[in-house]
Amino acid sequence: MISGSLMNATTIFYMLSTLAFFIYMAGRNKQIGLAGSTLAWTGFAIQTVALGLRWKESYDMGVGHAPMSNLYESVVFFAWSIVLIFGIIDAKYKYRVIGAFVMPFALLGMTWGQLYLPSDISPLMPALQSNWLTYHVISCFLGYAAFAVACGVSIMYLIKAKSEQKGDEAAGGILSVFPPTRVLDDLNYKAIMVGFPLLTLGIITGAAWANYAWGTYWSWDPKETWSLIVWFVYAAFLHARFTKGWVGKRAAWLSIIGFAATIFCYLGVNLLLSGLHSYGGM
Repeated sequence: MISGSLMNATTIFYMLSTLAFFIYMAGRNKQIGLAGSTLAWTGFAIQTVALGLRWKESYDMGVGHAPMSNLYESVVFFAWSIVLIFGIIDAKYKYRVIGAFVMPFALLGMTWGQLYLPSDISPLMPALQSNWLTYHVISCFLGYAAFAVACGVSIMYLIKAKSEQKGDEAAGGILSVFPPTRVLDDLNYKAIMVGFPLLTLGIITGAAWANYAWGTYWSWDPKETWSLIVWFVYAAFLHARFTKGWVGKRAAWLSIIGFAATIFCYLGVNLLLSGLHSYGGM
């Protein structure tokens, strides 16, 4: 299928973009940084076309559903969402080095999907035959993507803060392209402020979908439970920031912990635990 070939091309562009960002971080060449952003946007455009074609191909096969129904499709859509959120931040703030800490997430997802996951287009099981699937998946994965960006930014914060604490002048060459720690802390907060309402919307649409499919809004399925755990982690982040003034290292670590919980909610629950969402497994 044409969409599969375009997905392969997307993976190559994301790999080249990631390499360009690493080279930019090491050499501080602005043209290389711009090339990294251009490659990321090119890959994103190709992947957007690929997702649209896969959607059309499903209708041509008589299946007819959005490309978000199995593990392969969710992984590549997650990668698409990460590049979208990163691209918006990159276009607004021009801190190219952030790409070295965010694009690897998208590259890892695309590589895993293209090399190891079955990409067949299959009919939906009855519980998935609803427009709520599209609303739920889009809102959840855009939220997950914002958390991925926040995690990458938080890792950058911890690296730079540790260097500043030690007064490490030797590392200044690479770290000089990092944004100031206050900017990184603010970007972490802004990314979570984008992701949290999207996750909330994802939980709400998921509950509506569950009621449509199974006749109950909430059943304490493992996926539902872990979604609630992730929601509480990021709610705690925002509460601590607003009421306790949590910034800096504590906020960065909480952001990283939140993304780890997000990944377990997304993959660990689907692959390791049995429940209503086990259809997303291998």
